[in-house]
Amino acid sequence: MRPPSPSVSATPLHPPVRPVPVRGSVPAGRAPAARFFRAGLGFLLVFALTAVAFVWTAPGQWLDGGLLPRAERGGGYEQPTGLVDPAKDVLAWFGDPLVLGLLLGGVLLVSAFTGRIRAGLAGTAVFGVAVLGAGLAKQVIVRPDLAVATSTTHNSFPSGHVAAAMALLLAVLLVLPARARWWVALPGAVGVSIVAAATMVAGWHRFSDVVGAVLLAAALFCPVAAALARPRIRAGSGVVGPVDVALGLVGLLAALPRLFRDAGGLFVAIAGAGGLVLLVVVTVLVVVDPVEFGGSGATAPEADGYGPDRRSEPARMINRATSAGMP
Repeated sequence: MRPPSPSVSATPLHPPVRPVPVRGSVPAGRAPAARFFRAGLGFLLVFALTAVAFVWTAPGQWLDGGLLPRAERGGGYEQPTGLVDPAKDVLAWFGDPLVLGLLLGGVLLVSAFTGRIRAGLAGTAVFGVAVLGAGLAKQVIVRPDLAVATSTTHNSFPSGHVAAAMALLLAVLLVLPARARWWVALPGAVGVSIVAAATMVAGWHRFSDVVGAVLLAAALFCPVAAALARPRIRAGSGVVGPVDVALGLVGLLAALPRLFRDAGGLFVAIAGAGGLVLLVVVTVLVVVDPVEFGGSGATAPEADGYGPDRRSEPARMINRATSAGMP
């Protein structure tokens, strides 16, 4: 008689080989979209608080009027300074449809060059929605008469020009490789600050209008970025949420009354607007740091939370078979 053949054990021949984690990669368990939704909610929350504080309260209206006093002629907010004409020139240039079309065309051109066509189209959509959203908000939000001498009932919250400038900068960030974002974002923040200052100097908008416009554009950017985001290799994993955004803005606004006593209101408004733009841009840069929006730098982590599996397909098949056990 032949001896019975030994049974085949279900135990794997050798321990399963797991993919080597990539240092700094974002685990799949923490989806990139979550950080964008947290930041977006933070921007939206502070936008709403800004509207309530500056539009619907007497102290807020007083602070707006104190920073940019009403001009004696016509009751507008045009400031008595030699910067009025340059400010109007900036606004006329940036408000030219041809200029805006060329700028958006540049975003699409960069997106084609960097392999981020979807991101470029999404960025132009953010721009359009930000402009339309600012216009709609001005129609919906009612500015009450709270008997503040330096205020009127005309609502200009938020600024369409500033929302357009901020959205344009964020659209550029969508189409750039991660390593180039800081180099473009900081000069871009200066450009947004110039447009913001011009709207206040020319008397088109109050300080709160600028604050609301910047926050509105950032809030609209976040869900679009969440839909496009893919983890990138060697990325950080810092988290910025509503608390970070709110604390930064509260600190900035808390300093305004003291600065107002020591310097002119226009200077404080311009400096405060520039500080806010920089704060929001840096916050966005931190949020987008671990992701790419297309191109060659994006990668999809494995389901177990490790980095990309660089082995060949046969090697991956062997790993899956041995991990599950052989029949």
